[in-house]
Amino acid sequence: MRLLLTLLLITLSGFAAAEEEKAELPPVDPAYNAEHPMVLVNQGSSIIAMNLPAYNSPNNVQVVYKIGNPDVAFLGFVRNAELITVKPLAFNIQHLMRGEEITITADIYEGDYQQGGSLIYSKKELVLDKQLYARELKELSESSQWQDYDMITLNGTERIYIHKIQKAPSYNHLIFVDLVNACMQKFRTSKRVPPENELTYKFINCGTLKPLYYNADDFKK
Repeated sequence: MRLLLTLLLITLSGFAAAEEEKAELPPVDPAYNAEHPMVLVNQGSSIIAMNLPAYNSPNNVQVVYKIGNPDVAFLGFVRNAELITVKPLAFNIQHLMRGEEITITADIYEGDYQQGGSLIYSKKELVLDKQLYARELKELSESSQWQDYDMITLNGTERIYIHKIQKAPSYNHLIFVDLVNACMQKFRTSKRVPPENELTYKFINCGTLKPLYYNADDFKK
């Protein structure tokens, strides 16, 4: 009986500590409440969302999230499209930096909505339910021909490699790899902003590849 009471007290103390820790989180900074454009990509039966970062606040973060329970039609749409962009209603991206699950409302476009993309879904709810990666674009390294990548583990041998954006000029790049061999996460390229096909070749011996996203235009200066 005494043992049961002790275990009960330990359990209740753990719950209390967890609630206290949750309550101690500072409020999000309202300056990060904005329209945060995103791109959607498909991998297997999953849809992955990534924001389109910039050097200036409030978009100076890199976030990659898994979309929760996409319906079959939406999954097929993302799988078959070359580029899907998301124009959400304003939300505070610091919630995603903390790893919270949130639901956003957004217009979904085939192509780049800032360059004449076609509206496919209007005011669609997207559940961002699992953080895969988060990084603030602060204290960036100098622009260099040496490129550094972070690795996101999905499951088993499946990985996403994401470029750690440097000071301008730089680029945003994500590539999926089903690993067969180990991958270098730091390597030298022919120029500070290499073309996407050169970057794909750098990963060619790692396993089965699927380029997910590449953009250099937003990081020229």
